[in-house]
Amino acid sequence: MNPLNPKKRLLTKWTAVRPVDKDKHFLVTRVVEPETPGEKTQWVDIEAVFSRTTHRVAWRDLQDDAVWKQGWA
Repeated sequence: MNPLNPKKRLLTKWTAVRPVDKDKHFLVTRVVEPETPGEKTQWVDIEAVFSRTTHRVAWRDLQDDAVWKQGWA
């Protein structure tokens, strides 16, 4: 399991273990801030490198080694 902090995830690179819509390599393009102050960040937007499509995922899902690998492998 990767130790993560949502604020430090911006512009990090990720590889999907199983391709998502034929895309395998992603880049965190935005950390979605909560609407009310004091709440914790829960979402990040990831962009596929090849197709430029954006997906919103829970940032804690990036800790699951069965789904995501950090870096481009």
